[in-house]
Order: sequence, then structure tokens, then C-alpha cells
Amino acid sequence: MKSILIVEDDALMLKIILKILSKENYEIDTAVNGKEAFEKLEARNYNYDLVITDIMMPYSNGFEIISKLKQHGTGRVPVIMVSNVNHENIVMEVFKAGADDYIKKPVMAGELLIRVKKLIN
Repeated sequence: MKSILIVEDDALMLKIILKILSKENYEIDTAVNGKEAFEKLEARNYNYDLVITDIMMPYSNGFEIISKLKQHGTGRVPVIMVSNVNHENIVMEVFKAGADDYIKKPVMAGELLIRVKKLIN
């Protein structure tokens, strides 16, 4: 079973993403801030099939999560960044930091599923 870590501080957005992905039989862990995300990553030895993270969150942001995955990951963990921000400079920074994909909020179910399946199957 493929494992996904979702890091999202917006409770409603987290619920939406969970609802979309739970129908696909993935093992899903969640974190509501960067500190929780680091704890979950360490507990699993950075071994997820995919990380979906918001950019702006308390304690640590999506860029720091990517950096930590690069430092400690045992293999290449794909990352999808999700954000309200749609400014070209921010999107470019997301990809330069090493994210594999970027989705603008609000997340659409079909788009999310296609992008997730592309990265972990």
C-alpha cells in the first residue's frame, strides 16, 4: 500500500484532501504544521511514497520540509506543494526547491488524483 503524508494547517483543506485520497486506498498520515510533519517523517525514517504540503504553515514551511527530505531521505520522495499563492515567482521557487508538482488551492479532486497517481504509481 502506498503511503502519503499530508501537511496542511487549514483544517477544511486537510479534510478535503483526505476525503479525495481516502477513496483510493492509500495509507495516509497527516500533520497540521511543520513540527508535526518532521516528527512523522522521523518516525517513518523519511520513508513515504509522497508528501503533499502547504507552503505557509506554523513552525516550518513547505520549503523546509523539502530541504529536510533531501537531507535525510533514504530515497527520492516526491513532493506536491499546495498553496493559495499563484504568483509566478513563488511557483518558480517551489520547483527550484525540488518540488515535483504544484497545485493551487482550492484543490480539485480530479486534478489532485491525477497528479498523485502520476508521482507514486
